[in-house]
Amino acid sequence: MLATQYGPILVMFALAAVVVTVMVNAGRLLGPRNPTRSKLAAFECGNEASGSAWGRFSVKFYLTAILFVIFDVEVVFLYPWALVLRKLGWFGISAMAFFMAVLALGLVYEWRKGALEWE
Repeated sequence: MLATQYGPILVMFALAAVVVTVMVNAGRLLGPRNPTRSKLAAFECGNEASGSAWGRFSVKFYLTAILFVIFDVEVVFLYPWALVLRKLGWFGISAMAFFMAVLALGLVYEWRKGALEWE
């Protein structure tokens, strides 16, 4: 019973692994090999690398990433809610209104703290 449920998924993963393996190895075997110094050099916006790769980033980068993830997850919750909105009725609308109000308060808080301003 378990094999009949998960069998097609396992077959799909196996086929995907075979396709990836064939593609990578075909590119490796059939592709031209003429490495030059300029092709092997690190490329960074056309400029030579300067400084250490271990430099510290501003906290603003991480704060922006966290805010993006939070509001991206919000959209993930909105799609299923929109699909079953008629079944949920007013309870569903009020629950989502509460959820959106909490997110809006968080956004206003971040805005007032200056987290959305880039200097």
